[in-house]
Amino acid sequence: MTAHPQQTSEKPTPVTCVSRRNFLILGGSAITVLATYGSGAEAQQLVTSSYARKTVGKVSALKMGQAIAFKYPTKDIENVLVMLSEEAGGGAGEKRNIVAFNTVCPHMGGQMDASTFKSKHNVLGPCPLHLSTFDLTKHGMVVSGHSAASLPQIVLEIDGDDIVATGVMGLFYGYNRNPTGA
Repeated sequence: MTAHPQQTSEKPTPVTCVSRRNFLILGGSAITVLATYGSGAEAQQLVTSSYARKTVGKVSALKMGQAIAFKYPTKDIENVLVMLSEEAGGGAGEKRNIVAFNTVCPHMGGQMDASTFKSKHNVLGPCPLHLSTFDLTKHGMVVSGHSAASLPQIVLEIDGDDIVATGVMGLFYGYNRNPTGA
């Protein structure tokens, strides 16, 4: 005799699967919620909490479209301070157009400086190594070139006529943790 499988009238329990599309939608929603948690003043506090405050310029001394070099948060890290012709992400001042960025390309450490600022397009670059160029109106994001990361942005506050650096958004090239200058 051959053995027959036991037959029952029970239906198998359906397996719940998440489609690829729903998975991506749910994942994107979760990331959006996590990314926006702590925005505004709380995020500002996280970025600036361990950095020394330092006056890096005067609003009255800034000229539209002219980049000025300064050191922050330590004496060996060079950045540029500039008053842009339009409002910028993370911008300070009445028109939210005063910004500051580190001048070392995050791709492979190419050195840029105030002379590489192009006021017509509000960009810094190109990097001398691989021609990466960065949009200073959009938090230093890459416009062209090999870099996959934005320039580190220096967080600024205006105190009367003083421009005060209070923190850094992003990681300086060559560091696994930014120096705080404290």
